[in-house]
Amino acid sequence: MSTTHRPAAEADEPALRALWAEVFGPAPVAALWERDEDRHARTLVTTEGGRLVAALHFEPRPVRTAPEGAPARVACLGGVATLPGARGRGHVRRMLGLAVARMADDGCAWSLLFTGTPRVYEGAGWTTYKAPAREGPLAAPPRAPGGVRVATAADLPALARLRTAYDATRPLTTVRTPADWHHRVPAWYPPATTTTLVTSDGTGYLTLRHHTGPGTATLEEAALADPADTPTLTRLLTAAAHHARLTGHHHARTHLPRALTPALPAFLATSRAVPRRTGMTRPLTATPEEIRATVTARGAAHWYGDSF
Repeated sequence: MSTTHRPAAEADEPALRALWAEVFGPAPVAALWERDEDRHARTLVTTEGGRLVAALHFEPRPVRTAPEGAPARVACLGGVATLPGARGRGHVRRMLGLAVARMADDGCAWSLLFTGTPRVYEGAGWTTYKAPAREGPLAAPPRAPGGVRVATAADLPALARLRTAYDATRPLTTVRTPADWHHRVPAWYPPATTTTLVTSDGTGYLTLRHHTGPGTATLEEAALADPADTPTLTRLLTAAAHHARLTGHHHARTHLPRALTPALPAFLATSRAVPRRTGMTRPLTATPEEIRATVTARGAAHWYGDSF
């Protein structure tokens, strides 16, 4: 049976959608992929006997770097999938080798991905990094604090302004475009599984995810008009704990930068560090030292709403 590794073509789109649906279920991989105008050139597929069995895709995105937040063109790698019957044959490894050359030709300084199977990528030059996270039982506030409400679509411009200002110099954050706010963020934060809480005076917001496991919620991102405004952050975290308990949760985790942990008792009764090692990077034109400075910076964060 002949095996081919090549760039995707328009005729592959139905098979790609079917592959990603089988491997990733309801995750909006195909829907976001379709928004990349250069998606075919940035997608690699493997066929066996003419049948598409594996694929990956990268999209250059502006990611802020240390120390001052200057954005770099980063090849964000996602949609890596192989049909169950075609696994274990080295298809992803071969496509990764082809992808690296294409990323460099596309002017990318380095590559970023998130995975639960790092060994697949280590042989192709990606290395893991440790990101802060904490988890524990939820705090039990007797009532919701005043001045915090559930955000609506009308709040989108205000949320975007908060996010942009809060992340202005924050390493590892993505420079969100209006298209990101209208398409990518809603795709990863659907109302069925997430709630965004915003202060009535527009001084901060946070996003809470409800589906990470039985009885567990996750704080995916937060932003403040004044990064030193601990009272507003405490109010938001208290509201998040109250909301999470009302929706049946007893345990939670956070993916917030270490600088925000002093206010965490408003959200978690007790907490322990559970660093995540799902992020991986690979140098292209940037040096390993430059990338390491970005991903290990104290305020570094990659918000879930910027997933790819």
